[in-house]
Amino acid sequence: MRRLLFLPLALLLAATLPAAASEPYTVGAIFSITGPGSSLGIPERDTARMLEAEINARGGVKGPDGRLHPLKLVIYDDASDETKAVLAAKKLIDEDRVIAIVGTTLSGTSLAILDTTQRAEVPVVSCAAAAKIVEPAAERKWVFKTPQSDALIVGVLVDHLKARGLVRVAWAGVDYAFGQLGWLAFEKATQAAGLTVVANEKFAQKDIDITPQLTRIKAAAPQAVVVWSIPPSASIATRNYADLGLKMPHFQSHGVGNKRYIELAGPAANGVSFPAGKLLVAEQLDDRDVQKPVLIAYARDFEAKYGSRNTFGGHAWDAVKLVVRALETAGPDRAGVRTALESTKGFVGITGVFDFSPTDHNGLDRRAVVMVQVVDGQWRLAK
Repeated sequence: MRRLLFLPLALLLAATLPAAASEPYTVGAIFSITGPGSSLGIPERDTARMLEAEINARGGVKGPDGRLHPLKLVIYDDASDETKAVLAAKKLIDEDRVIAIVGTTLSGTSLAILDTTQRAEVPVVSCAAAAKIVEPAAERKWVFKTPQSDALIVGVLVDHLKARGLVRVAWAGVDYAFGQLGWLAFEKATQAAGLTVVANEKFAQKDIDITPQLTRIKAAAPQAVVVWSIPPSASIATRNYADLGLKMPHFQSHGVGNKRYIELAGPAANGVSFPAGKLLVAEQLDDRDVQKPVLIAYARDFEAKYGSRNTFGGHAWDAVKLVVRALETAGPDRAGVRTALESTKGFVGITGVFDFSPTDHNGLDRRAVVMVQVVDGQWRLAK
């Protein structure tokens, strides 16, 4: 009799005990939340936090064990500094024991952490643009990136210049990795397209006046001017451009794909064109574009929480989503996550449709780039 009474009681007690919690999947992130790259890093951080909350609200990441695991993001600020980025990467690897790392924000900081992360065999999905971050893939086995490569972005811009008959062009680039690597891609693309670069000027990211460089460019009489930087220097160059009364078409890089550029440049930004991803003009896309519903959903969610959309938050959205997809396949196994990332095909993201391979750790093509123009302080698809 006692045994009959005991069994139901034991079952009842078991039913009321909490189930053992699944181990969280811990992922690191390094963003430039302060410093010159903060206009990029802040929306990346905000996007990562938004995704972490959304995923955990659904119960977490479903691993290969069939269980839901909370996603734990450990986010550090590298202050747009290469040394701090390396220290953050080491801390994520040695102390936080992360499975993978998302970031960094800038090309220079992403290149700086390569040796640390590759030696530790930790997969990284960078949010920075430079092609050198992932090329050659055989030497960047553990590194992937979500922004379009320099060659892809520059190729679309150069084709646009040539189609408009703008064959004498001038270049003004920021004098650090983003501008330096952008110049190498631009020089190669213009030579292949038969364009002539009549001036090549440099400026520092912290410069507060780029008038001298633009004055020398004006003297070279180009048909168009390309400025390659991010805010605030990109915005300063745009204001200086207007102050000098330069009338030739003014082009910027994808580094200005956020409202901060327009806010700092003011009315001088009107008429400026630049190559970028589709997020800024999502509603203007053809309904047949497979990215359109993904872009509009992200823009709606981000704007509801944080304000104006920008392409940089989209880079972080892609990076976090790609890592989560890999975790669903591989679980908390660094090598397995790397393999799963490299096997990604047809992932429709914010930046583009990703098809990674052993020889391509960026996985994007020209579908990922459009020409955008600032019109009355708003983004429009360029004609």
